[in-house]
Amino acid sequence: MENALNLIKSKNFVKSAVIDILALAFIYLMPTIVHFFSFPLYYADPMRIVLILTIAHTSKPNSLLIALTLPLFSFIIASHPSFYKSFLIAGELVSNLLLFYYISKRINNVFGSMILSIAASKLLYYAAKYLFISAGLIQGELVTTPVWIQAAAALAFSIYAYFILRNRTE
Repeated sequence: MENALNLIKSKNFVKSAVIDILALAFIYLMPTIVHFFSFPLYYADPMRIVLILTIAHTSKPNSLLIALTLPLFSFIIASHPSFYKSFLIAGELVSNLLLFYYISKRINNVFGSMILSIAASKLLYYAAKYLFISAGLIQGELVTTPVWIQAAAALAFSIYAYFILRNRTE
């Protein structure tokens, strides 16, 4: 029995490691992808895509690690986003993750939990971004991605999470 548990644990570790490496490679190659397709990739919310994939296919601790480090990794590798914006994005991703697990325990609905956690984390992000802009830490407009694109992405992410996680028990 113990050997079976070790095998399961090692499979989960390998699965998490593969997803993490692919996530880092994706972020590492993002500037090249953007130049190749001439499309503002940030519209697709790539770091949230990675977060949703880790929530759906790995563990909560691994998802937290990705949420905390992916923006910093992107800043170190590509100098984008800026340091302060990386901090904001990490906060948004961590709040998305924690709110998802908090809400899902209360309402037992993956779709609703995901869409509510995304919306709430976006509100927290924009409130913090407003403060950072007001303090002169970052430049630019408060909302750069059209709201309808953000809503469509949140809907798509929530549908994906629903189909992947609907039968999972924590």
